[in-house]
Amino acid sequence: MLLFNGAFVNEKSVSISYQDRGFHFGDGVYEVFRVYDHQVYEMEAHLQRLEQSAKAIQLSLPYSLKQLDGMVDRLIRFNRLQNGTVYLQVTRGAAPRNHPFPSPQPKPTLLGFTSRLERPLEKLKKGVQAITVPDIRWLRCDIKSLNLLPNTMAKQQAKEQEAEEAIQHRDGIVTECSASNIMMIQNGTLRTHPANHLILPGITRAVALRLAQELNIPVSETAFTLEEMMQADEVFLTGTTVEIMPVTHIDGKPIRDGKTGPQTQLLQQAFEKNLP
Repeated sequence: MLLFNGAFVNEKSVSISYQDRGFHFGDGVYEVFRVYDHQVYEMEAHLQRLEQSAKAIQLSLPYSLKQLDGMVDRLIRFNRLQNGTVYLQVTRGAAPRNHPFPSPQPKPTLLGFTSRLERPLEKLKKGVQAITVPDIRWLRCDIKSLNLLPNTMAKQQAKEQEAEEAIQHRDGIVTECSASNIMMIQNGTLRTHPANHLILPGITRAVALRLAQELNIPVSETAFTLEEMMQADEVFLTGTTVEIMPVTHIDGKPIRDGKTGPQTQLLQQAFEKNLP
């Protein structure tokens, strides 16, 4: 069962115009919600980010956040989703192909679907490998838009090198990864890039920062370099699907002893206690 323009339909009933601006320009925004035991994790934060992304590109959402909340809940129940994700996408709608926003604004296209996903317990315990790549994206990474080609290229490069994630940097300054945020621990302090236009303000990122403060782990939202990252005591990813994921090796080199660090483990334990 899919959510399409406010209705719950089967896949064969979905028909999107060839003139939809999502196809032509990637003109739209999206959210990915994590579901644990039939419940959406951090629902309000995800919906607020969706609204902020839409406002940033002057796109009026076709439904209120309260209505979208109810639709996501019904989609989960229709598909009997216990553990997994809900993908929600809104494009500016169909209009003759022309770069400026159409006026008046056409009816936006809303699409939502679910996917089953279990927690990556083995990776959460042992950690993963990552590579570093130049950050070639645009300068509004704070908008969760449909323009993900640079991210997919980076992720493919990681896959070809048998790594889980690609850590992106701008002239040696680490920003974030292809599909997650990144943090490091150095001398007991958690550091991560500030939430400005160069990174997406991750929902799990915010949770991790909040948990760190509750655990009395000092937090510094300051950018760090590739060299600093490679000398870190611990490095980990944060994201809707990866949760708090240890990174043990980068570009084939170990971070410290190449094992999940103690501060990362504390944050993981606190995260688990915070789940539905």
